[in-house]
Amino acid sequence: MKRINENNSFKAYVMGNYALARAMIESRVRVITSYPGSPTPEIAEALSYFKDRDFYFEFSSNEKVAIEKAAGASLNGHLSCCFFKSVGLNVASDSFIQLSMMNLIGGMVIIIGDDPGANSSQNEQDNRHFSRMSYIPMIEPTSVEDAYLSYKKAVNISKKYQMPIILRITTHIAHSKGIVEFGEIDNKYYDWKSFYNKNNGPYVPVASTVFPLKTKAIEKIEILKNDIDFKKSNFILNLKESTTRLIVSSGLAFSASVEAVKNNDIDCDIMKLGFTYPIDKNFLKEVFSKYDDVIIIEELDRVIETEIKAIAFDLGVNLKISAKKDKHLMRELGVSEVLEIISDIWNIKINPNKIEFKKKSFPRFPQLCPGCGHRSAFFAIKNAIDKDDITVADIGCHTLGFLPPYEIGEILLSMGHSVSTASGLAIKNKNRKVIAFMGDSTFFHAGLSGFLNASILNTNIILIILENGTTAMTGHQPRLGTGEVGEKINLEDFIKGCGVKFVKSVDAYNQSKLKEYLKEAKDYEGFSVIIAHHPCMLKFTREMKIKNPNYKPSKVEIDEKLCGLKKICVSQFGCPSFVNEDKKVSVNEELCIGDGSCIQTCPDKAIRHKREVK
Repeated sequence: MKRINENNSFKAYVMGNYALARAMIESRVRVITSYPGSPTPEIAEALSYFKDRDFYFEFSSNEKVAIEKAAGASLNGHLSCCFFKSVGLNVASDSFIQLSMMNLIGGMVIIIGDDPGANSSQNEQDNRHFSRMSYIPMIEPTSVEDAYLSYKKAVNISKKYQMPIILRITTHIAHSKGIVEFGEIDNKYYDWKSFYNKNNGPYVPVASTVFPLKTKAIEKIEILKNDIDFKKSNFILNLKESTTRLIVSSGLAFSASVEAVKNNDIDCDIMKLGFTYPIDKNFLKEVFSKYDDVIIIEELDRVIETEIKAIAFDLGVNLKISAKKDKHLMRELGVSEVLEIISDIWNIKINPNKIEFKKKSFPRFPQLCPGCGHRSAFFAIKNAIDKDDITVADIGCHTLGFLPPYEIGEILLSMGHSVSTASGLAIKNKNRKVIAFMGDSTFFHAGLSGFLNASILNTNIILIILENGTTAMTGHQPRLGTGEVGEKINLEDFIKGCGVKFVKSVDAYNQSKLKEYLKEAKDYEGFSVIIAHHPCMLKFTREMKIKNPNYKPSKVEIDEKLCGLKKICVSQFGCPSFVNEDKKVSVNEELCIGDGSCIQTCPDKAIRHKREVK
């Protein structure tokens, strides 16, 4: 989508994340920070098309650093933006929660990618609660085009009130496509002069200042209510000339509601809440005066429902307000779910032929890529640990070690938790060894605090760092220390410099050496670290194909004369390149990359590199 870099206005069919990137450039955002996490990484991919523009972008070490860096830029007078996934806000929250009390003179928009359905997250965290807790306004777009327009609206509000604005998107807004009419890009010279002035503060929320600052944040919300045209931001789609029924919705649930109502000719109007925080009482009072029966349709928690019911009670409005049942407090709301909610409440019979039925499909078993170093490491580790050993997982590709055939990693809380959680499991634990796993990107993201705690206290656990040199799970974004961005860091030297006495480093493909080091670590009393390193082979093969379009990875083959059909390669090593048949095991050459990590797993030595046909 290279055309996205054009200076002139044009229409294009683009992904939501690409539309947001274009909106940033058109709005002249100067500083953009992020930590990769679905559903937002493609924003960075789209921004890469604008490398010639005068703005600063970085993938920070974690979301807290990202939001603090963006806030600092705004305090300096530069319009900033920070984006990350839903659970990333937990990491950033310590500083995020203070932002409404800060006079952000440059303006700042925070894009939060929530994930109803937990498509790529460990939960369905509904971050609308954070906007209310922090007194930060929130806009929720309903489509790709609306995301583009809403971002520009958020910028204007943020700059005017010198306050942060949340733009909350969800997975389908980020990843779906739509037609957007883009505006022009202003390429005027930008003066990077520092405009920071302590008189714009105070910027230190301590006992003597925190209450005036909080009062100011609350007052800004009230001023916003009086100044924003809620009739434009929150509009009513009149589908019937005369109806007493209304659906109130926001985000993607609004789009699903429109489709459900139109396709089934349901007698009601639909109101879109663009601003979901704050919600204006006067606007609602005017709207509710025209209806007798209201259904609130929203994804996940009862956020809008609770707030609107409270407002209606305060206003003394006499109308029936209904909402979804508990079963719809989870997963995404599609057209079929919306129809189910409507039919349950209004007792409307829906034409079965017009319901969006979900087609049944065979479940796709999640698995590591062919050639992944984690697979080789897990195979070796599985054969070197005792059944009573406790293994603690972390966030990353290696989380899949929890699944068969490896079944390694029994506990998962959050990104970077594994060392601290393992340390808790090791307290007074004399009989069972505790082994924590962590990826190198996660190590720099949120693992350092727990790691240093274990190192200084010499906690009796084993940490296995599965180093592949990238943030692989979200699309191979660079991590600190690889040399792609900033200085290169030798991970082994870094760990030794932090005081760890037992540190071993081994190629994850070298299974015998990894098992040897693991045995030594299990006999060691204290904190031990093993770095099992190997490049992400998916990233490696892609880079090789870019360098040489004719590049073809080698393959392995199975000597059927030697194969004793023990099927260790399938049942225990678990590479998806092997095809398990009744009387033989074969190799799927479309998947095989010929890395050879499987060769050492075969007790019959039947796997070998494929011989060239001359």
